Amino acid sequence: MVKKLHDKIAQFQDANMIRAQGLYPFFRPIESGQDTEVMINGKRVLMFGSNSYLGLTNHPKIKEASKKAIDKYGSGCAGSRFLNGTLDIHIELERRLANYVGKEAAVLFSTGFQVNLGVLSCITGRNDYLILDEYDHASIIDGTRLSFSKVIKYAHNNMADLERKLSILPEEAVKVIVVDGIFSMEGDIVKLPAIVELADKYGVNIMVDDAHSLGVIGVNGSGTASHFGLTNEVDLIMSTFSKSLASLGGFIASDYETIDYIKHRARSLMFSASMTPGSVASVIAALDIIESEPERIQKLWDNTNYAVKLLTEEGFDLGGTESPILPIYIRDNDRTFMVTNYLQNAGIFVNPVVSPAVPSDSSLLRFSLMATHTFEQIDEAVEKLIAAFKAVGVPLQKLANTSL
Repeated sequence: MVKKLHDKIAQFQDANMIRAQGLYPFFRPIESGQDTEVMINGKRVLMFGSNSYLGLTNHPKIKEASKKAIDKYGSGCAGSRFLNGTLDIHIELERRLANYVGKEAAVLFSTGFQVNLGVLSCITGRNDYLILDEYDHASIIDGTRLSFSKVIKYAHNNMADLERKLSILPEEAVKVIVVDGIFSMEGDIVKLPAIVELADKYGVNIMVDDAHSLGVIGVNGSGTASHFGLTNEVDLIMSTFSKSLASLGGFIASDYETIDYIKHRARSLMFSASMTPGSVASVIAALDIIESEPERIQKLWDNTNYAVKLLTEEGFDLGGTESPILPIYIRDNDRTFMVTNYLQNAGIFVNPVVSPAVPSDSSLLRFSLMATHTFEQIDEAVEKLIAAFKAVGVPLQKLANTSL
């Protein structure tokens, strides 16, 4: 019998086609810490592709906390939280996080992706419904695929479409709306007040993914629900530690009973190794810094507003972003790769987002701000973006208007 797997895999040529053009932009090895400047192939590159919104990944207090935790607890926990892998610092961090986002309890997972896989696969049943924004993160999509529940998607941030979908669902079913707080590619913020209103009208619970919101919006960076003053109206709040909190892992926060249920039903928690001691200690230290240095969040927004002003004045299309995630639309896959490559050679790191992640006519550069960027670094990046667009032949609205 002929084995078929290799033949199937050999049909995948997308990456090789980009490599053949010398434009492959993924898995770029960085030879230094994740900061506003990194080293790639021995050269200085300005980093505008990082999720480290508060610029904490190289903070000395965080690195020292991680080292001390390794000295005390070792490099890992050698088991799951459910069995032998719970440390006292896991419990400490869970208490800190629950208090931070305004919920009764929280539980840690080893990654943010695992939070959504575990929670969404277990909180609803066969006759229940999970309702998603069409632009929700891949981890939400995959979590719902593991659920026996029915999954319904509505048009992005379209409350009329959401209400149409909610209005036909059976009243007796458990229904949960699951949304990103800040959408990771588009940079816009979920219309949470309108969702809360619809959820009350149709008897629906709400879960918010704050991966890109924590440390960015809300009181002292405590997330989307806090940003809108709706913490009590949101049932579950999750987030990751790999963005503003400078570590690795994730958590879900809710009331005591819901968290206890998740602890005993979420398979990605029960059957995965615990967060490492160094990662846990890093998050605790990051929370300490956020509490003691709230000006970091203000600096992040100062940088964001400065960059948005420069880019829009030059005619770049930023869509509807409302956050430090700036999607610079090119709307053509090939040109997106070409601009990315030009910028890389010019010393600017950005992330290309192309189909199938987005439709080809929505392809973009994901340009992200950090609190630790300087205005001078932003100036340099914008100047090189202008040069890249001109070199590749991507029109700017300002240039197009001038030529009319």
